[in-house]
Parts: sequence; structure tokens; C-alpha cells
Amino acid sequence: MKFVLLKSRGGDYMVVAGNVAWLRSHENGQTKVGVVGGDSLLVAGSIEEIAATILAG
Repeated sequence: MKFVLLKSRGGDYMVVAGNVAWLRSHENGQTKVGVVGGDSLLVAGSIEEIAATILAG
């Protein structure tokens, strides 16, 4: 199980990389991250930045 750190304007998240189901662009340079079995998370950064973080993690 590999965790990745995703930064958010309201606080940071540690997410299991294998549980990320989808990414979607949101307003103000943020991205929604869909998590298997849970609600989506709103994180800071573009889809490309978040995808790179998850893949590098």
C-alpha cells in the first residue's frame, strides 16, 4: 500500500494511490480526486500535477 500526499487549501490528505478512481478539473486551479469507496477530495493543482504526484508516489 503506497500513500501519496495531496495538498489542499483547507488541509493536506494522505491518500492510498491505488484507491484513486478519477481526476476532474475544478475551478481556481484545483482538481477533484475521486476515491474508491468514499467522497471526492478537492485538492490544489491541475490534473497533470496531481496525476504526476500520484504516479511518482
